[in-house]
Amino acid sequence: MILFPAVDIKNGECVRLAQGREDQVTVFAADPVAQARRWADLGARFLHVVDLDGAFSGIPKNFELIRSICSSIDIPVQLGGGIRDIATAHKYIEAGVDRLIIGTMALESPDLFSDLCRALPGKIGVSLDAVDGRLKTKGWVEDAGLTMDDVLPRLERDGIRFIVYTDISRDGMQTGVNVAGLKALCAKTSVPVIAAGGVHTLDDIKALHPLCRDGLEGAISGRAIYVGTLDVREANAWIDAQAV
Repeated sequence: MILFPAVDIKNGECVRLAQGREDQVTVFAADPVAQARRWADLGARFLHVVDLDGAFSGIPKNFELIRSICSSIDIPVQLGGGIRDIATAHKYIEAGVDRLIIGTMALESPDLFSDLCRALPGKIGVSLDAVDGRLKTKGWVEDAGLTMDDVLPRLERDGIRFIVYTDISRDGMQTGVNVAGLKALCAKTSVPVIAAGGVHTLDDIKALHPLCRDGLEGAISGRAIYVGTLDVREANAWIDAQAV
């Protein structure tokens, strides 16, 4: 199981949003590159980076910052936010990003997304972000008019490497993870699943860990590791102990 510390970038700063709302911003660090190095120094094995400006605008806004993050740490980086064409995807991979998370394009431009998966095999994951089972796009502000069951077969055929599933109602709220929803998703797909939204304490990691037998790859944590209710070193030590 991988714990993915989140570095969400907005206006050049490291922030967290509540339920993905652009007007509910908490700034946690002025320097996202320094914050990324801090998580790496604390033993993170994989970093989760989001260009929030790109997610809301549809245009990459923090490319140089993200390239600096990749060159400053020796752990892999997965990136989402504002990647809506193949040229941008290639540019990020060339800048050092290990794999990409696609949301809006995957739901709204299926042919283009299929082309992207073929262009960068093994590098593309999809972000499935839902409220009450309804998928959202464009930084979670628009209803895609689709459910998980509507899109999973097509995405699997396209060859996605992983799925990031976010329960938007829990994101940034530290209310606990939606174990039942994740278990149901893992049962529907053979693609590895990453949990996002609601991770609050080590107890949430412990609750999710059994799902690794069903296809859970890991969990993303943002606000909890910034405010200290979840400790990255402690969580990784507990995860490692389960393999002994």
